[in-house]
Amino acid sequence: MKADPAVQRRLLDLAEVDAELSRLAHRRRTLPEHAELTAAEAAVREAKDKLVEVETAAGDLDRDIRRLERDVDGVRSRTERDNQLLAGAGIGAKQATELQHELETLARRQAVLEDEQLEIMEQREAVGTDVDHSREVLAAAERELTAVTERRDSALVDIDTSEAGRRRAREEVLATLTADVLAVYERRREQRGVGAAALVSRRCQACRLELDRTAISELKAAPADELVYCEECGVILVRTEGSGL
Repeated sequence: MKADPAVQRRLLDLAEVDAELSRLAHRRRTLPEHAELTAAEAAVREAKDKLVEVETAAGDLDRDIRRLERDVDGVRSRTERDNQLLAGAGIGAKQATELQHELETLARRQAVLEDEQLEIMEQREAVGTDVDHSREVLAAAERELTAVTERRDSALVDIDTSEAGRRRAREEVLATLTADVLAVYERRREQRGVGAAALVSRRCQACRLELDRTAISELKAAPADELVYCEECGVILVRTEGSGL
């Protein structure tokens, strides 16, 4: 295929733009903020789960405390009623004995309930500390998630801006190329990742291999306006003053 040497040199400009676009695409995929964001999201989920766990434990203890308070209040009410009956007139000796026995039982029951209540309140205080700590951990994790998200978004904006500039530059180069030359370039780029490269000091700048004598002789014999290819990697080789031919 024929192509003016000046057009061939424009292929180098196109290859440079495409290489930069590839680097930007790779940077977009491999931003460290992606991994940081994944870790930050996991930390938030873990902190939320932990907070739910300790808040659930605190709620269970609160219910136990309320239940014990009701039980203690019930015992106290029963004790007050029995004391009133015991102090009242016209009570028989048998009933008085029974009431006295019940009061002793109620006193023991109240002591047991109050001990249990005290133990659970101590547990609740400890769990309350865990709740406060878990809330602080979650808040810190959410702040870190916000910070990482902002860094990721800022990096993506930079990449978007650079890509937009490179795509404009690519359109400018494309306007200088014929459809047939561009088709060859795109086909080579799709197959090999690089469409065109300069030949510098008899070395292809795509595969970095030095061409042998036979290939160099063929390149020397090829007309300047003929598209030539690297025998090693197959890209379009663009001959320049520094090709060493």
